[in-house]
Amino acid sequence: MRLCVYGAGAIGGNLAARFAKGGAEVSIVARGAHLAAIRANGLTMHAHDGTHLCHPKASDDPADLGPQDAVIVTVKTPALPDVARGIAPLLRADTPVVFVMNGIPWWYFDHHGGPHDGMRLDAADPGEALRRAIGVERAIGGVVYTAAEVTAPGVVHSEHGNIRLILGEPDGRTSDRARAISAVLEAGGMPCPVSPDIRTEVWSKLLGNLSSGPICLLTRMGVRDSFADPLVREAARTSAREGMAIAAALGRPLPASVVDRVANSTMAHKPSILQDLELGRPTEIATLFELPLQLARLAGVATPQLDLLVALARQAARAAGVYPPIT
Repeated sequence: MRLCVYGAGAIGGNLAARFAKGGAEVSIVARGAHLAAIRANGLTMHAHDGTHLCHPKASDDPADLGPQDAVIVTVKTPALPDVARGIAPLLRADTPVVFVMNGIPWWYFDHHGGPHDGMRLDAADPGEALRRAIGVERAIGGVVYTAAEVTAPGVVHSEHGNIRLILGEPDGRTSDRARAISAVLEAGGMPCPVSPDIRTEVWSKLLGNLSSGPICLLTRMGVRDSFADPLVREAARTSAREGMAIAAALGRPLPASVVDRVANSTMAHKPSILQDLELGRPTEIATLFELPLQLARLAGVATPQLDLLVALARQAARAAGVYPPIT
């Protein structure tokens, strides 16, 4: 399988190494020092099951890489308009595009059913650039669990062994194309189930982002250190409960055990949104925090604590210069 990872940072580099280990012919779209290091020395991933080195073809210009059997998009949401502008050379008529990212995805209400079926989400796809350049018929959802970071150009560190990528079609099919991508990743050592209900998986991951992300932005610490204070841990529980209420109102009820899972985390890892703030990169506040709250208003769900924490997180991001100022 010819497979391109578009945006080979922490998550993308992790997946690229796993796909290569699974036998795929991997190429990556990257940039800057990370790209230069991969071209010179390959991509190194340090993980729970050893150190994995691969030598993917790498470029900052997708035209150098040619048409692919599948494209895995792992950029942060602020970079998605650039993907829409650049992805065409990677696509044949039947090339699927997997969007592996946090937050509410741009295709969320396509094939959703009910009163909101087909609703467009401008915050996730400004100007419908992805819809026009790629189309929902190519899109496959991806929800990833792997605490990873780029520790040096060309080097990715994966913190623990509890890793997986969950794939799912927006229309709920268990498709051959999703199974084919899953098989290669599993051969590379990462579990990759194909879900018939990817939206529930989106919300299950999003509860963790909602419960820890705003808090960690404010504390400037990782999850374990932030949650060491019992009051902060209880605040995380309340945020998770409010997130569950939004999901349930939109037809995706989650088990109560999810609250304990997200609030009892002992992971030292800093959430990616905090890593972005510390590195001066644009944050994913819009799709991780603000869009879920817009959906709460749409569904008539009150979220008083999340409203406050997200407002404070937005101010912290503005103070750091990584979120647009009030105009």
